[in-house]
Amino acid sequence: THCISSAASDVYKRQVMVTLMVPSVATFVPLFVIISNMGLANSYAALILPFLCQPIGVFLMRQFISGIPDALMEAARVDGAGELRIFFQIVLPQCGPPLATLSILTFLSSWNNFLWPLVAAQTEEKYTLPVALSLYSTGQNATNYSVLLAGAVLVVTPILLLFVFLQRYFIQGVAGTGIK
Repeated sequence: THCISSAASDVYKRQVMVTLMVPSVATFVPLFVIISNMGLANSYAALILPFLCQPIGVFLMRQFISGIPDALMEAARVDGAGELRIFFQIVLPQCGPPLATLSILTFLSSWNNFLWPLVAAQTEEKYTLPVALSLYSTGQNATNYSVLLAGAVLVVTPILLLFVFLQRYFIQGVAGTGIK
């Protein structure tokens, strides 16, 4: 069974790597068509749902969880724990650093995304800060630099606060992924 799981693992890794190599621009139109057909265009769900699960997150969490010793889970099974209990009481408490790293990376990529919110949010009320900053700071013939710089401070502040609060987990997560 180890040979079969190793082969399945290799196939999984190749599939995730191929998914990572596909540029996001190539999936832009199909993603918009799916969101529109679901009736989610111009909603917060259209801005959030497509980016909740990214291939880099799947790869990061799988690599970390595969590094957890099997002896811990086997001991829990011997003690009578079910799979859900093993996940919530053994695996998940150890996943703090990679979850913090993943949350920072996901938030950062979503927060800085410009093109998708510009298309998916079709009214001014749904615009994200980078889109609104771009649209409102430039006039027809001039750029209003005071609005642009004040908006830039507003855009950067949540990113800095998130990193400050999760910094130690982020560093542990990045350092822990290279150790096997």
